[in-house]
Amino acid sequence: MTKDYDFAVVGGGLVGSAIGYGLVQRGLKVLMLDEGDVARRASRGNFALVWVQSKGLGMPRYATWTRQSSDGWAAFASQLEGHAGFPLAYRRPGGFHLCLSEDELERRAANINRLHNQADVEPYRIEIMDGDEIRRHLPEVGPQVVGGTYCALDGDVNSLKLFRALHAGFAALGGTYRPGALVEAIAGGAGGFALKTAEETFHASRVVLAAGLDNLRLGKMVGLDVPVRPLRGQVIVTEKTEPFLDVPLSTVRQTDEGGVMIGDSQEEADDHGVMRPGINAVMADRAVRMFPRLGRLNVVRSWSALRVYSRDGFPIYEQSPSHPGAFVASCHSGVTLAAAHAQVLAGHFHDGALPADFDAFSTRRFHVPTAS
Repeated sequence: MTKDYDFAVVGGGLVGSAIGYGLVQRGLKVLMLDEGDVARRASRGNFALVWVQSKGLGMPRYATWTRQSSDGWAAFASQLEGHAGFPLAYRRPGGFHLCLSEDELERRAANINRLHNQADVEPYRIEIMDGDEIRRHLPEVGPQVVGGTYCALDGDVNSLKLFRALHAGFAALGGTYRPGALVEAIAGGAGGFALKTAEETFHASRVVLAAGLDNLRLGKMVGLDVPVRPLRGQVIVTEKTEPFLDVPLSTVRQTDEGGVMIGDSQEEADDHGVMRPGINAVMADRAVRMFPRLGRLNVVRSWSALRVYSRDGFPIYEQSPSHPGAFVASCHSGVTLAAAHAQVLAGHFHDGALPADFDAFSTRRFHVPTAS
């Protein structure tokens, strides 16, 4: 089989473009096949957080993976800005999660304590604060905020600029991008892979499936069961206003352009084109209770997008046992994990194998035999 490329990356969203960027940095000939703007991608609908706190409860390896990516983000952003020629508005000032009732705060504190007590988690501190302490850090917080949590490792970025920069960097380093190229079939194995689209068939020595929700369909072509499902979220954006919030929150953040983003909804649904006004009303009410000044701002746009969730919510990284050289990468934290995907995961794909400490991310965790 003729191999035109060292790697074919299927999917041009944040996950695929970060991996593709990492692969071309290693001197490989890389093809990125992308369904294009018709794809139901989360890359243009996310909340743009580079977030550590609360990640990994139930999977310690995910906590350390998230921390590793967060720690690598500054160098990753600087390098990517050099290739793209524009700033990403990345910052890491720490981040807050606010609670509007004592019950919320108690449940939040209990989860944070459970996370801290997990074995094998690289230590990092998440502070639990009462309302007065929160207001000392964030003077505009309203009186209904009873407390919250803070982690110094949290940050955010302009995710649209990140998305554009990954594609710009990929192209600048010699990567080949083909939009409008939905992969209809994949054939082959250790000798190489043929990827068929409506217009053309491409050949590559190895392949990475990074197509979000479409990994469920594509995985079957290379012997992989990738149990992903959509989880819809909605986002509200206000008109631009003077700077008042210089740190990100889990549900409210002021962008580098001045608008305020509001969003934290999660809904089992597979249609990204549906907006539920009741959900927006609840999110807006909570945001105004947190920051009363938001009640004076106009909403200029809103949208919904589909998160890519596995059965347990954690990432999936695996090489096909039946089709060596075929890898899958699936997660719902494409912004946070972009640095690790480019700096670390792409290196493992280049080496041809995932190390033993990635076993926690394998789909084998979904097929553990029950005790008889």
